[in-house]
Amino acid sequence: MKLVSRYIRRMPKDITCEVFLRGVTTYVRKHYKKSMLPRLTEHAEERLTCSAVIYSRLQRQVWMVGDCLCLIDGELYENPKPEEAVYAAKRAEKSKELLASGTTIDELLTHDEARDYILADIVDSTKRQNITFSVIDGFPIAQQHVPVYTLDFQPHEIVFASDGYPFLCSTLAESEQRLEEQRKNDPLNIQTFIASKAFMKGQDSFDDRTYIRFEV
Repeated sequence: MKLVSRYIRRMPKDITCEVFLRGVTTYVRKHYKKSMLPRLTEHAEERLTCSAVIYSRLQRQVWMVGDCLCLIDGELYENPKPEEAVYAAKRAEKSKELLASGTTIDELLTHDEARDYILADIVDSTKRQNITFSVIDGFPIAQQHVPVYTLDFQPHEIVFASDGYPFLCSTLAESEQRLEEQRKNDPLNIQTFIASKAFMKGQDSFDDRTYIRFEV
């Protein structure tokens, strides 16, 4: 994340999406030792990996690399990993089985056995990054999986967020409120919102949270 942020701050303001994807890949790849590349080619789960959603003021475009969220004038745009919903559903079913067999919610929030149940699937899915979905990882980005939204010259309100918000709203306060309601009502994330992770004990979220709203 820090490498990508650094690259974005330094890149030309008139950069296109295609050039950005090539440039940020080269920038991240420089931080791998050459001796690491053969292993990283085979083991994508060990690569430096992040997602990014970017607005280019000169191109008047939104670029979505990886599983991030975006609202444009209140309309939600997502770019999820294709198998994420399958694994989340598998974890939800396992959670329900464990609860039915006597495991308590509190126990699962301390040690999520249902998460353990899908970890091998999640690691296996990394073999397909930048093949069936896009990420920034120092290897060629699958441009066909980078949605680009071009805006007209009318005013627009845009919200960018990471996927730690199950219900993205037009204000941070409302997004946080919906997140808190989810934590209280369905902390395992197996009913009103199906996720591959739970709100583990002592945490106020189940994933990273980033939120920014601006007008163009």
